[in-house]
Amino acid sequence: MKHYRHIFFDLDHTLWDFRANSRATLRELHADLALAGQGIDTPEALIEVYEEVNAGLWRGYEAGRIPKEVLRVLRFRDTLGRFGVRGGRLAERMATAYLDRCPRKPALHDGVRALLEDLSTDHRLHIITNGFKEVQRLKLACSRIDGHFEVVLTSEEAAAAKPDPRIFRRALEMAGAAAHESLMVGDDARNDTGGARAAGLDQAHFVGEAGTVPDAEATYRFAHFSELHRLLRG
Repeated sequence: MKHYRHIFFDLDHTLWDFRANSRATLRELHADLALAGQGIDTPEALIEVYEEVNAGLWRGYEAGRIPKEVLRVLRFRDTLGRFGVRGGRLAERMATAYLDRCPRKPALHDGVRALLEDLSTDHRLHIITNGFKEVQRLKLACSRIDGHFEVVLTSEEAAAAKPDPRIFRRALEMAGAAAHESLMVGDDARNDTGGARAAGLDQAHFVGEAGTVPDAEATYRFAHFSELHRLLRG
């Protein structure tokens, strides 16, 4: 592997274990809001429906069809609706509690912390993420990895979401980086590796989460961050 001066990381599902943190939050909400009494018998039932609903709405947000203020509540309203619960006020309570609790959860994928601590000694590290500015920065702070990154660019701030090459070019500009000396690390073959490829960056596709189909065109592929660590250290 060639030496990269700049390494750009996706955040959710890549460094920050979104699935573990989100599910922990949803389990808390199921108990604290007594959702079993609303006909949602188990936390697992809530998680299954919420994840399906949220994924569809996020695609609408990334395409610019759904504003973030609408997405935040609509995903809970639609989830409750699947269980026959008409709860506009309950959906708002869930949205507020979820956004307060979930970003504070600290779970990272295995090997992430060791990788960042090592690479930060001789690489310049950055974040490119599709998400809300205040939420993503809270995740970084509460998982105690914020100090490793120079540029943290969200789609909200860039006014462009991955895979749009504009967000990658904006991040390169902010970092003072050239594409040929930069690597993008992410879990999403469309948004992360595909978008980076279109912008001229090499890519490392993280395929550690269940159901991830490896990007055959990615420069590198890895299933655990210890593998990426070895690759970057040659």
